[in-house]
Amino acid sequence: MSKSYDVIIAGGGAAGFFTAINIADANPILKIAILERGKEVLSKVRVSGGGRCNVTHACFVPDDLVKFYPRGEKELRGPFNRFCSGDTIEWFEKRGVEFKIEEDGRMFPVTDSSQTIIDCFLSATKKHGIQILTGESIQAIYRADTHWKITTLNDTFLADKLVMATGSNPKMWEMLQELGHTIVPPVPSLFTFNIKDPRIKDLMGVSALATVKVKKSKLEASGPLLITHWGMSGPGILRLSAWGARELFDKSYQFALQVNWLNDVDLDECDVLLKEIKQEHAKKSVGKKSPFDFPNRLWESLVNAAGILPDTKWADLTRNQLQALANQLVNGEYQVNGKSTFKEEFVTAGGVELKEVNFKTMESRRVENLYFAGEVLNIDAITGGFNFQNAWTGGFIAAEAITSM
Repeated sequence: MSKSYDVIIAGGGAAGFFTAINIADANPILKIAILERGKEVLSKVRVSGGGRCNVTHACFVPDDLVKFYPRGEKELRGPFNRFCSGDTIEWFEKRGVEFKIEEDGRMFPVTDSSQTIIDCFLSATKKHGIQILTGESIQAIYRADTHWKITTLNDTFLADKLVMATGSNPKMWEMLQELGHTIVPPVPSLFTFNIKDPRIKDLMGVSALATVKVKKSKLEASGPLLITHWGMSGPGILRLSAWGARELFDKSYQFALQVNWLNDVDLDECDVLLKEIKQEHAKKSVGKKSPFDFPNRLWESLVNAAGILPDTKWADLTRNQLQALANQLVNGEYQVNGKSTFKEEFVTAGGVELKEVNFKTMESRRVENLYFAGEVLNIDAITGGFNFQNAWTGGFIAAEAITSM
């Protein structure tokens, strides 16, 4: 026998729970169920931010916030004007969760535990009588005349409205395709670069502010760059991987990376700087101390790569040696051979084509009474709480649309 609900949420993650709770807040008499294929709900929330849950980011201006989304920038402007980071904080604080802002703008519960967010959600769903059904792997979705029919391995469910909050699930995308939606093929986003190069071989843990570019491409990003035992990571690299997700996929993650260790200094400016340093420190050894704002170990490696012995005096540097050093500093090329996933926070670029969604309601433009929230859409962001903010905003707007009818 089929089980009937007013609203069924497919997916027991952040977006699914937030949508369900907001629907119940606005209309407590609606019968709501969350269907989760796994044994546990909110598993991504649990591991986010190293188990601390990076709930959102302290960027409170919608026009600034959208700039952190390689896919979704244009579409999220309107939604963020209705429910932004500040609204997220207020929503949780009303439910007893307090936050702190870290130096980089990331926001965490003061408890430093993702369990705080999980408990908040479970408490709200219990209070509202929202049914959480785990181990319900959806096998098919049908649109009947007046309702949805959802079949799982165990059961059949009927619902007036269906919210897809299934994240990057290829099986769910296939079902949405069968309903008439276009799916942008998924590719990885947010990954680090595998590089084997003598210049960085023994520099694990060294970090510097740098600008990175993909050679023969318009892709460019700036930010802290971290040298790891497998290559390069850090915010600058992750930013480049996010904006270049599709292009780097097409290159099979084999490309030349140009690194400017002086960030915004160009070759000519670097040449002038080195000549000034040569005059000021004429009697000092070149390799002894970094004259720039990055670690000595990195400086020594670049001096060596320029073919300069560390004990060489600045005064003795030839024009060619200065040029070689300038090249290493602002125009060094590193061959990338593959990628590595960034921690456990795997993010995918791809999903439901954004033109097929009404961002005023999060409802499908193709199928009536079908709504979306979170990463099921072709929206993704860099790390820092932005992917969660997309989930909160989409869930809030979908809930508002569902309950205002």
